[in-house]
Amino acid sequence: MLSSELVRSALESSPDAMVIIDATGTILFANQQLSALFGYEREEVRGQSIEQLMPERFRARHVGHRVLFAVENRMRPMGAGLDLYARRRDGSEFPVEISLSPIRDRGDALVAAAIRDITGRKRAQQELILAREAAEHARQVADEAREAADRASQAKSRFLATASHDLRQPLQSLALLNGTLRRLVTHPDAVEALTYQDQAIEAMSRLLNALLDISKLESGAIKPQPVDFTVSSLFEELRHEFASLAANKGLQLYVASAADCIHSDPSLVGQILRNLISNAIKYTRAGSVRLRSLRSPKAIRIEVLDTGIGIPADQLQFIYDEFYQVGVAANSSREGYGLGLSIVQRLVRLLGLKLDVQSEVGKGSVFALELPASAADAVATNGTAAFVQVARQTTAPHVLLVEDDPAVRDATRMLLKVEGYRVLTAACLAEAQACAAEHPQIALLVTDYHLSNDETGTQVIASLRDRLGANLRAVLITGDTSSAVKDLQHDERLRLARKPLHAEELLEMLKALLAS
Repeated sequence: MLSSELVRSALESSPDAMVIIDATGTILFANQQLSALFGYEREEVRGQSIEQLMPERFRARHVGHRVLFAVENRMRPMGAGLDLYARRRDGSEFPVEISLSPIRDRGDALVAAAIRDITGRKRAQQELILAREAAEHARQVADEAREAADRASQAKSRFLATASHDLRQPLQSLALLNGTLRRLVTHPDAVEALTYQDQAIEAMSRLLNALLDISKLESGAIKPQPVDFTVSSLFEELRHEFASLAANKGLQLYVASAADCIHSDPSLVGQILRNLISNAIKYTRAGSVRLRSLRSPKAIRIEVLDTGIGIPADQLQFIYDEFYQVGVAANSSREGYGLGLSIVQRLVRLLGLKLDVQSEVGKGSVFALELPASAADAVATNGTAAFVQVARQTTAPHVLLVEDDPAVRDATRMLLKVEGYRVLTAACLAEAQACAAEHPQIALLVTDYHLSNDETGTQVIASLRDRLGANLRAVLITGDTSSAVKDLQHDERLRLARKPLHAEELLEMLKALLAS
């Protein structure tokens, strides 16, 4: 049998405050931990009511609970599911957890209570609750921000879709009307005025296209569509596009032959190289611009080299900034707007490519674009140039023009009429079908991509080819850069024209289609 001294020693060494009370609630024993926890000397609480250790608001109710426990006479926690509080000598309150155990001593019914301060646990629980509430609030804020960002992105996409069409329409009309007037007037002053007007329209077109390109890239509206394609096909397009521009400036444009194959987005890669070549021609006063392809085991390196003014080393870090131009002072007259390389940098990041630049003032620059090689074998493009002589038609061909914007439709009709074409016009698919039924001799179709009531130029082309034959030649005029339009570029009897389209560009396309 354990000695009373051993039992007392065990109670004293307990980590919790311990009290023993009798049936009347009088404290018979208190250990040292209780003294430390409540601030009473043990002698002060012995003989006192247990309710002295409780906040006053709980004391009257506790007497009833104490009597009930004496009847139950079983070990259990006190106030299960309730928040319990104790009261120190100084009147301060703190949360507690209490375990009750009935004991007997010489026939007397006693109760032992273990009292534990759970202030730290409560604090941790409260911090956890606050953390959860903060996390929930942060999640709600994040959800709201994401929804706002999605709405903003959708709004921006709608704006870009609208701007790509509607903002280009007035420029389209101006460009075509300018081309018409240049063919009608002969007075030197009028010709000079129209020349300056044409230059202003071209400048407006370049700026609008550049700003829309940057906006599309920043909004995420442009998604890469990588495929395998040959460098030679891209180089041939660039040769035709820039040969006259370089020649007009007295420069030599050298495009090297290439048999390599690339895996990337051909349209976006082409846009990168067009900006680089355009810049090279712009900043080269004499000499040449070269385009070449170099092959390494895992990559294709396409280089644009020029003999231009070069870029000072301390300015290389700024060349991709919007509206920055090498050697052009602020507020001075400038050619271009310094947006080309900014677009290039965004496209390079979008495609995950690498672009290097080396330059020396007075000697020129080299921009090198590194692209992934195609897994397929390189395709060599060997062929002989074919020159087709087309007999001059004795009668003017019929052209069907489909355009829902009256101003653009009238401007295009006037240009084609002055050039000698017989022009039929329509504003929608139904009108185009009616014209085709009445005039089966239509040789060319010119249609806008975005028409009213969600109709598209591709629907017009498909419908009229079903009626007039699959060989119907067509020009699709658009500011859209979606994949649906890009895929049509493989059609040999179709030409894509980007808005705003100049008169000479449209007329050259029509001549080329008639000659094909």
